[in-house]
Amino acid sequence: MSVTSPQTQTVQSSSSSSSSLRSLAGRPVWLVGIAAMLAGAVVTEVFALVARAAGVPMSAASPGATEAADIPVGGFAGGVLFWSLAGIVLAMALARWAKRPARTFTVATVVLTVLSLAGPAAAPHTAVSTQIVLAVSHLVAAAVIIPVLARRLAHRDR
Repeated sequence: MSVTSPQTQTVQSSSSSSSSLRSLAGRPVWLVGIAAMLAGAVVTEVFALVARAAGVPMSAASPGATEAADIPVGGFAGGVLFWSLAGIVLAMALARWAKRPARTFTVATVVLTVLSLAGPAAAPHTAVSTQIVLAVSHLVAAAVIIPVLARRLAHRDR
């Protein structure tokens, strides 16, 4: 009996994963993007709230600023929402015109995510712990959003 249980669980998880892929394939790119964007914003904001609760100072300065300004609660989610819109537009354009939209989207967004890490690294008058939280928050948002949109782009509309 214990031998058949794991096999049954494996079959169930692959069929549920298969059905979730089918449901993504039938949805418009923009709708999948909005859902991924909202999930990414929530997860990133929760990450920031945990960092706040752990005592990480949430003050950062833009290049050229003379002092750090407080990052408000909701600031992380707001950033994710803003920049994700650009990612959704990119995904929609690639879905329409790219030969391999999922691969192109993944490569482009991973490169953009890596480039986005320069902002926190270069933030003047910002505690190192805050710079780390800012950088990791970029990675958290990307880890939530990019795979979902890439999976959707892997399914061409026929």
